[in-house]
Amino acid sequence: MKTSVRLIHTGYFYADGGCMFGATPQSAWKRRYKADAQNRCRLAMHVGLITTRCGRVILIDNGIGNKHTDQLKASFYRFHELTDLDKALRQYGIRPDDVTDVVLTHLHFDHCGGTTRYGEDGQIIPAYPNATCWVSEAQWHEAFHPNALERDSFFPENMEAIRESGKLHLIKDETFLTPEVRLRLFGGHTCGQIVIDVETDSHTVIFAGDVIPTSAHLSPTWISAYDVRPLETYYAKVHLLDKASSNGQIVVYCHDAYTPCSAVKKINDIYKALPCAMDTNNRVR
Repeated sequence: MKTSVRLIHTGYFYADGGCMFGATPQSAWKRRYKADAQNRCRLAMHVGLITTRCGRVILIDNGIGNKHTDQLKASFYRFHELTDLDKALRQYGIRPDDVTDVVLTHLHFDHCGGTTRYGEDGQIIPAYPNATCWVSEAQWHEAFHPNALERDSFFPENMEAIRESGKLHLIKDETFLTPEVRLRLFGGHTCGQIVIDVETDSHTVIFAGDVIPTSAHLSPTWISAYDVRPLETYYAKVHLLDKASSNGQIVVYCHDAYTPCSAVKKINDIYKALPCAMDTNNRVR
């Protein structure tokens, strides 16, 4: 069995363009990313599905889940066209019990809501009962002792059942899940965000999380106003993009509604997205 990387789309939402691009002038970012008449950018939620040569089945993030669907559909973000992740996994012959690991880039509700679900008795339970859930220790502390800027982004009920189940694994620094799956920690958007590197036979795929949420954020200084430590974001982006461009790596943009992934080319100090292929089974090629 070869290690494979698939992207599963779990839905869309809207975010204000000024929030998404911070101090970048609207006249500049609108040339790279669409916005509607209300200045809202349509964003996606892409989930990674990794199957490794040793038989591990790994999910990277899992969207908003279904515990807060009505609330989030009615919010400013207007979540819509939501996909049942379990149904999508079954298309690849994977049941919830088959998932061995869930890696959460961070614990904002749009990335980890599907980690838990309502059981038949109405109690919240792990959605993937056999999976170890990987989170950074710094991010876990941030989620349960949030700062003022991030408080509304964390829903404790998304993760409390994981802690109670004994399936939570907190990491403090770089960690290898398998020889081909590496977890690294970066600050900026939030404390202790995990970036995942996956080595396949043909290339390395980088799940950059909200360090680089869309391909329009390839410019290192184009930083979201949601990022609590923007200078850390800048240095993290330069580090990731220099490696990606020099080593031919594929970068996954978790929120890009139009370009879910790309190769990266550096021209002087400018980074450009280059097309990369996905097959009919949503495998990154």
